[in-house]
Amino acid sequence: MRIVVVPAGLGSPSSTRLLADRLAAATLDHVDAETEVVELRELATEIAQHLVTGFPPARLAAALDAVAAADGLIAVTPVFAASYSGLFKSFFDLIDKDALTGTPVLVGATGGTARHSLVTEHAMRPLFTHLRAPVMPTAVYAASQDWGEQGLARRITRAGTELAHAMSPTTPHTAAVLAPRSPTGAITSTAPANGLRTTPFEQRLAALRAD
Repeated sequence: MRIVVVPAGLGSPSSTRLLADRLAAATLDHVDAETEVVELRELATEIAQHLVTGFPPARLAAALDAVAAADGLIAVTPVFAASYSGLFKSFFDLIDKDALTGTPVLVGATGGTARHSLVTEHAMRPLFTHLRAPVMPTAVYAASQDWGEQGLARRITRAGTELAHAMSPTTPHTAAVLAPRSPTGAITSTAPANGLRTTPFEQRLAALRAD
């Protein structure tokens, strides 16, 4: 399996890249996979060329192919104007609309203030939902004051664990056990195999009419 990490940080070193690396490490604690990093800062010129010409240069084409072939994706952006960066959005605008269907995605963002922490929910999650990629329940936002705090470390660990489980699920879905369906399709609290007897709705309706 392969995890592709896409950080959109512009600096070097970059807090965005640091968060992406920590999310990847947390995921690898729970799944055996290789990682590949697609550093968008290094592809900025190629991304602009592709947007204008419609043809990706070789290095960008390889990056797009890597993302499309990933078993799991980690996407992290800095916050610009209360949303993802233009570089981040431009890259994912170039992804084929069907390329990420079913690919689990872990999203993260970095910013200077906690006031932008909902960017992962009002911007990033809808973007990947539009691409039909399941987004992990835990999204990680790191403000400047979060680094070194245990709360951030716990969120990173939880998010990485979720992505690892999504890539290689080992726990069967329990909904059918908790709420099995009766022969008529209704959800019950007792499995039909335990001797549950159901009365079809038509018979119940007829009894009401007879009364």
